[in-house]
Amino acid sequence: MSAQSKSTPPVTREITASWLPLIVVVLTQIQASFAVNALTVSMGGITADLDTPATSVGTAITAGTFAMAAFILLGAKVGAKFGSRRVFQIAVVIHGLAMAAVALSVSPIMLFVAQAASGAVIALIAPALVVFIAANFKGEQQAKSIGFLAAAIPAAGVLALLIAGTFASTIGWRYSFALVVALAAVNFILSFRLKIVPAQSEIVIDWVGALLAAGSIILLSFGFSGLNSWGVVLATPAAPFSILGVSPAPLLIILGIIGGQAFFLWLRKRKTEGKPQIFDLDVLKSGSEKATTFAMAAMLFVGTAANFLIPLYIQIVQGRSSFQTSIAIIPYTLSIFIASTLVANLYKRFAPRHIGRVGFVVVALGLSILAFTIRNEWEQGFVIAGLIILGLGQGAIVALVFNTLLSASPKNLAGDVGAWRGLVHNISGSIGIAVASVFAVGMLSSIIAAGVASSPNLPPELVAQVPLDSVNFVTNDHLKGVLEQTTASPAQVDEAVAINEDARLRALQISLLGLAGIALLAIVPAGRMPGYRPGDIPEVLSSGK
Repeated sequence: MSAQSKSTPPVTREITASWLPLIVVVLTQIQASFAVNALTVSMGGITADLDTPATSVGTAITAGTFAMAAFILLGAKVGAKFGSRRVFQIAVVIHGLAMAAVALSVSPIMLFVAQAASGAVIALIAPALVVFIAANFKGEQQAKSIGFLAAAIPAAGVLALLIAGTFASTIGWRYSFALVVALAAVNFILSFRLKIVPAQSEIVIDWVGALLAAGSIILLSFGFSGLNSWGVVLATPAAPFSILGVSPAPLLIILGIIGGQAFFLWLRKRKTEGKPQIFDLDVLKSGSEKATTFAMAAMLFVGTAANFLIPLYIQIVQGRSSFQTSIAIIPYTLSIFIASTLVANLYKRFAPRHIGRVGFVVVALGLSILAFTIRNEWEQGFVIAGLIILGLGQGAIVALVFNTLLSASPKNLAGDVGAWRGLVHNISGSIGIAVASVFAVGMLSSIIAAGVASSPNLPPELVAQVPLDSVNFVTNDHLKGVLEQTTASPAQVDEAVAINEDARLRALQISLLGLAGIALLAIVPAGRMPGYRPGDIPEVLSSGK
């Protein structure tokens, strides 16, 4: 008995660390996410104040997220080489200054540039947040911290809906971004309490790979963001240039894809030669990790597109205020937060592939309910149920793929995994907004054209006075103002408004059904996701090679 007791290993207690680093991590994630969500919620005020269409706000959001995606691979290496805390502090200050520029914007161009700058520095902040968790927490405390980090994004969405919605309806949308500036100052001060992670000065940065990645993503950014205004195929008058009448948007997208291929060829060449790479391809070595990437890309595409279309419809189509929009979307955002926080409880009972499949079915169900039941009365029960179902599926999948990517790869590649996750997260979301905008406007234009052509009360000479080649989502008052400058009679104005109302509703319904179809297609890669393998994330989040 005594011999057995001697061979029994001593029970060790895990020392609980201070939660202050997690507070800084969560507040900083809220700072970054709040800014993007505030743009969406403040869409109505921004469009009126800057005299720009609602899709221009989507372009600004796209600029920020694409900028982050362009530089996040470099950001992970820069933080590891020069010290995560130091780089983090500099980036937080720059982000605060960018938000000040957003608050002071006087034109869509200024808004676009400021949002792009904020996205670029978030590329430095995002990898550092995971570094701080790994450096300050272990075991169960670390797992909980990762969950809170994932849940901070929807939490920021709820705060943005409430705070930014209230500000936009009362004192003005600009004060929301002034609040972000104040939060940046708080995070900068608290950051001095964070543990210093030693800099790995021996890391050699692959600048050619970094430039190839950034250049490719920037080309894709301009290409996708210009699809709506420059033309999908043929160039519109708004296009900065054209080649044989072809829009520059698809040309930039093609160049971006070619640049991406060159990037991966460069990485393979560097790996064969045993030289440092900006991103280690071993992260995508297994089919399971590639499948997880595809599942994450599909979910972020669908989720971000839906998150753009729903406020667009409420504010522009229904003419609701920003605060009313905030209240309407709260069930959706809260359900994302709840699912992100609680889905970890399912990991021990179900494999990620099963959770992923069910999650995408739930997402498709929620989108389908919205598509078939949405009307001008947003408060109806089926619409609220559709929003909640969509949010539950989306939150579960986003948290699932985050944890799966972190736990399924070798620990020495955790930095590359984190950067890859951020890259896919942002580029997929940005493409989702751009494509959803183009698709919805395209459907709107087609339905309006068909409605006008079939109307006996709208003669060709009257239709010729309305610029149908530049159709966009506008309020009824805006449309009436345009028609009042023509020879239309009051009866013709009423009919044109009725056609536009029907077209806006049907365009949204078709767009939501299209997103539901994409969610169902994502069941295939979700079925190849790996099993859950728990383990600590290393403090050094880079292979250094």
